[in-house]
Parts: sequence; C-alpha cells; structure tokens
Amino acid sequence: MTKLTIVPCPQCKQDVEWSDKSPYRPFCSKQCQMIDFGEWADEENSIAGAPDMSDSDGWSEDNY
Repeated sequence: MTKLTIVPCPQCKQDVEWSDKSPYRPFCSKQCQMIDFGEWADEENSIAGAPDMSDSDGWSEDNY
C-alpha cells in the first residue's frame, strides 16, 4: 500500500493530496495557483541570487 503524501498549499495552507486527484498540486485550487502566478508576475516574489550586472554602473561589453 502506498502512503499518501499531504502537502500544504503554498497560498492558503490547506492540505493537498500529492496525487493525480489534485491537478493543481502543490496548490489546492486554480484560484490559489493564479494568485501565486500573479505575485510572481508583479515581481512581489523573487529568488535570491546575484544582482543583474547589466543594470550596474560597472558593466561593460568590452573584452579585457
């Protein structure tokens, strides 16, 4: 017997079964999925990393 995996919806924290029964996993619904997508599109969410060098004053296309 396979153990069910339950994860919290990243948006509303409701429990979501990680299986084919949950087509929007890890989200509980299309609504939560679209809210999350909108936050990324509005740049409210981001992944930490190196700054974009093209926006800095020291950036150059010249070869040294």
